[in-house]
Amino acid sequence: MVKPDETIIIGPQAGPQETFLSTPADIAIYGGAAGGGKSYALLLEPLRHIHTPGFGAVIFRKNSNQILAEGGLWDTSFQLYPMAGGTPIKTPTPKWKWRSGAKVTFSHLQLENDVLSWQGSQIAMIGFDELTHFSKAQFFYMLSRNRTLCGVKPYIRATCNPDADSWVADFIAWWIDQDTGYPIPEKSGKIRWMYRLNDEIHWADTKQELIDQFGLCGRDKDAPKSVTFIASKLTDNKILMEADPGYMANLKALSIVERERLLEGNWKIRPAAGLYFPRNKAHLIEEIPKNIRKWVRAWDMAATEDKRINDPADGPAFTAGILIGKTTDGRYIIADCINRRLNADGVRTIIRNTAILDKKKYKRVRIRLSQDPGQAGKDQAEQYIKMLAGFNVTAEKESGSKETRAEPFAAQWQAGNVYVLIADWTDALISQYESFPESKFKDMVDAGSNGFNEIETGKNYSIPDAPKPGGMVESGWNI
Repeated sequence: MVKPDETIIIGPQAGPQETFLSTPADIAIYGGAAGGGKSYALLLEPLRHIHTPGFGAVIFRKNSNQILAEGGLWDTSFQLYPMAGGTPIKTPTPKWKWRSGAKVTFSHLQLENDVLSWQGSQIAMIGFDELTHFSKAQFFYMLSRNRTLCGVKPYIRATCNPDADSWVADFIAWWIDQDTGYPIPEKSGKIRWMYRLNDEIHWADTKQELIDQFGLCGRDKDAPKSVTFIASKLTDNKILMEADPGYMANLKALSIVERERLLEGNWKIRPAAGLYFPRNKAHLIEEIPKNIRKWVRAWDMAATEDKRINDPADGPAFTAGILIGKTTDGRYIIADCINRRLNADGVRTIIRNTAILDKKKYKRVRIRLSQDPGQAGKDQAEQYIKMLAGFNVTAEKESGSKETRAEPFAAQWQAGNVYVLIADWTDALISQYESFPESKFKDMVDAGSNGFNEIETGKNYSIPDAPKPGGMVESGWNI
């Protein structure tokens, strides 16, 4: 507890955070990995100007939920701004105000055209938390709003995690080793100059080079902007490392793609065949172990009958149903796979019949259905739930990309915690998993990901009776 006469010093940690808060660059981008203290540094930045009348800062997230979510920007700001004399105002727009009239506002740019609501605005400091979530057009439009009469030189500060496919990866390419994808340590914090002409960005080591190259004169001499990128990693955030020593282990437990991005700060890593579900990491077993404590049958449904007998690869998507179990010692078993092209009636029939067989063979099996967005998806889900009366069934809307939904299961697969029963479907299943996300069909992967996520995050449900002694019988070969 802070004593009335106690002096509190608010400032950055030594290292990249301090570099970010001291750079004179017009545009500074801070990041490269998770846990580097990026959002905290972004909140610290406006505090230097809170005694300047008329100073205004706006910090953007992609959507408003990210601002107000537990542990988000709004919550974190309460660790800093009250100590600096700020007054919080949550509605209609979350912001902090100071006696000088200075303010820090939190807002979002969820849609591309949301920037138009800032027409005519003058913002001394613009912040982007997770810059890769914003489009290039949004960034440069808001750059045009980066102006002020309060006496503070306008500037932009941004944070981000790596995203190889974002425009930011191209924007900061000079600071990144293009062979490895990792930031170049000796370039971190170095300033370069850019001049944007007809949507093309031209770079130089000095402002004068750009002035001379393009013959800039008068006010146009101020058009070039100084830019820097400051790399950070979890190990740079000593406070977080001490407060939450398990966070490093959490990052190491991610799948290889996310681990490279969020732990190592790799800007070139992309999802590729063999990275998510490498074939040699799957354990093949000849018998289902007796210590299964949860079963889920997850369905990824398609309702178009295949008419292209001659070339199945050109046909519509499959309906896939994966039976996945979790053992008492934390391993995951793929015990059955159904993968067929069926018409709508056929899909309903196979789901109903499989539910009956699963209940007879495995007792308590939770059924997970994927619900399409919109009213049609809701109506379909209600019909299936009614059809499966008497069974433990849930219908869940899918959110995020297929790769995002596959990440948690992929992490367990890569850690060697997934076991697959040897059956006539095994080779097809592992082949599809191995080729994910580049393969045309991803139905079995989607079903398996949904089944895993249901086991780990689904609502409470009954589990089988206490297991009998027994374990896995693993084969001596991989396919």
